[in-house]
Amino acid sequence: MPATGWNLFDFLYNRPYTKFMLARVYSCAVIGLDGVIVDVEVDTAQGLPGMVIVGLPDTAVQESRERVQSAVKNASLVYPRKRVTVNLAPASVRKEGPAYDLPIAVGVLAAAEQIPLESLEGAMIIGELSLDGSVRHVRGVLPMAAVARAQGFKRLYVPECDAPEAALVPGLEVIPVNNLAALFNHLIGKTQIPACPPVQGEDIDVTVLTDFREIKGQEHVKRAIEVAAAGAHNVLLVGPPGTGKTLLARAMPAILPRMNIDESLDVTRIYSVADQLPSDVPLIRNRPFRAPHHTISHAGLVGAPTSRIQTLCRNRAAPLAGISSPTLREGLLTRWIFKRMRKLQPWSPTEQNKSLSSKP
Repeated sequence: MPATGWNLFDFLYNRPYTKFMLARVYSCAVIGLDGVIVDVEVDTAQGLPGMVIVGLPDTAVQESRERVQSAVKNASLVYPRKRVTVNLAPASVRKEGPAYDLPIAVGVLAAAEQIPLESLEGAMIIGELSLDGSVRHVRGVLPMAAVARAQGFKRLYVPECDAPEAALVPGLEVIPVNNLAALFNHLIGKTQIPACPPVQGEDIDVTVLTDFREIKGQEHVKRAIEVAAAGAHNVLLVGPPGTGKTLLARAMPAILPRMNIDESLDVTRIYSVADQLPSDVPLIRNRPFRAPHHTISHAGLVGAPTSRIQTLCRNRAAPLAGISSPTLREGLLTRWIFKRMRKLQPWSPTEQNKSLSSKP
């Protein structure tokens, strides 16, 4: 006989939800130039099959439902025919980009008891999934790896093409992931993926794009630029068009002191977040050079929260001197630029050698 208070509604609708499985996978978001740990919580329950993603996701994160389901199926794995709820915490941080595909897929498989939860302890997972289960490149891997080491994570699973970039961070085991099936076999202990060897920044050569040896004449201008580079001074080049003002300014980074490893990591972090890091160069060793147009706006001149300028060349600077100088004054004096965007207030490092050119 049923107990007192039993009714058919509780038996049909509430009882199936009494047994559930919760999995937690750690991933990362990039805010400005810094990484923020994101908890990917996956819960499965009885109900209509489907996936709901909460935690302030953008459109790319919402579309991961279809990518994850197709990738799991095409990787010869079993997608649970249950109601799946994915929570990206903290909910106050907006989640952008497809880097959460791989941790969501691993969380779904772990919630379905196909991956042991013990294999996910001390690990962070990052990657975009293709429909065939392969893992694609994501931006911002270097700041993610840096925050993973700072927060005490031991392993970092990243796309195979991004592994050398993550291996720049010492004290972190970087596992390159080529596809979802290989990661699944690694987590269940069937087939181990070898870790990426650490990358030493000192072993990467510096390539010079423009050198003073390529410029004939202009010895007095070269001497002035050498003095400015040695003392971290700014330069004003005045002359008619075609005399080589911009070319001389482009050669200035070649005579500047070589960046140390901390400066290289800062510059590489900016390139990584902006998705401008070359695939075959894990660390930027060249000092950046920027030559913005004279009609550039204040926001474009200072840059988004992902800009660090080493050498700045301004053509036709005299008409805009009163506009650009106050804009760059904060960065020149403090070497940091404070910006307010949406609800965030990121700080961007900036160290400049400003070279201005103008007509007489």
